[in-house]
Amino acid sequence: MQATLLPITPSLSLYKSRSSLSSPSSFNPILNPSISSFTSCTPIVSSSKFFSLTPLHFSNNNTFHTKATVTAAADSSSSSSSSSSSSLFKTLELGVLFCLWFSFNIYFNIYNKQVLKVYHLPVTLTAFQFAIGTLLVAFMWGLNLYKRPKITSSQLLAIFPLALVHTLGNLFTNMSLGKVAVSFTHTVKSMEPFFSVLMSSMFLGEMPTAWVVASLVPIAGGVALASATEVSFNWIGFLSAMASNLTNQSRNVLSKKLMVNKEESMDNITLFSIITVMSFFLSVPLTIFMEGVKFTPAYLQSAGLDVQQVYIRSLLAALCFHAYQQVSYMILERVSPVTHSVANCVKRVIVIVSSVIFFQTPVSPINALGTGIALSGVFLYSRVKGIKPKPE
Repeated sequence: MQATLLPITPSLSLYKSRSSLSSPSSFNPILNPSISSFTSCTPIVSSSKFFSLTPLHFSNNNTFHTKATVTAAADSSSSSSSSSSSSLFKTLELGVLFCLWFSFNIYFNIYNKQVLKVYHLPVTLTAFQFAIGTLLVAFMWGLNLYKRPKITSSQLLAIFPLALVHTLGNLFTNMSLGKVAVSFTHTVKSMEPFFSVLMSSMFLGEMPTAWVVASLVPIAGGVALASATEVSFNWIGFLSAMASNLTNQSRNVLSKKLMVNKEESMDNITLFSIITVMSFFLSVPLTIFMEGVKFTPAYLQSAGLDVQQVYIRSLLAALCFHAYQQVSYMILERVSPVTHSVANCVKRVIVIVSSVIFFQTPVSPINALGTGIALSGVFLYSRVKGIKPKPE
């Protein structure tokens, strides 16, 4: 039976439906004695001992000086007002970007999880998400909404490893989301600082400070406690999330190690766009080799799924996936890395809480404690990683 299009609500089932779908007087020396120093007057003494003044005359220098003083004061006031308005606008703009970042991330995880619960082919879904991202990049470049970059062969060679680990990182994340609860996947992904410190020390020679090492203890302990008490725990979901941490931090290390030529450097959004396109071309053959072509209407119908809803949810997840990463780079261009890291920690908390509420995920007190300890460690790490050791 052909399924009809139902309203888009996050809780909608993706299985096939069976039943339904200033005034001039201020310069008068009589009314304003304070400007008498600017006047040139000749006193005439009369027999009655009264004074009379000749008509008021301003010298050229004094007139110019007076006007310049008034103009400078006006310019200063106008500049202060303009600076205040600009600062307010930038604050509001940043606030909107943070809201969009959090919102897109929440809805990506919700829609993505809904699809993966009924469509157990994460490689295909990952390729589809990169395909939608590639179309969006082509749209922006084609309409000159964002400047199309001129890429050299040396840049492509430098970006290729970044695209490879970017592809694997998102694939492993989808594999984890398909096997365990969203909240647990993001709890395990809070281990990213551990892998960041490990990879940076091994390949970049950046030794962590004692404060950084200390912040890793609650992270590791919290994740271990949460894992031991997770209802949806299974090894594939856990190891996939850990592999995602490894690949994502490898991307950060590679970007520092390979993209070092300032003459060939590019802004973050352009780099992300190129990586997205390259990831799409990398994921297509991987999808065909591992899962085949199983995203057709015929296949979905044979699996008893609502074709329209699976496509709509997959499209919404892909749009949110590309949007939240794009907004993340826009925020990174406006704030310091430490601020961005703290905001990322807050974002993960919001995603975990929202997914627990939405999917009604059972959480024990000990499990919640473990998650809280891990996230507190992440916050501590984001605050202390910028502290440099005192020179001896």
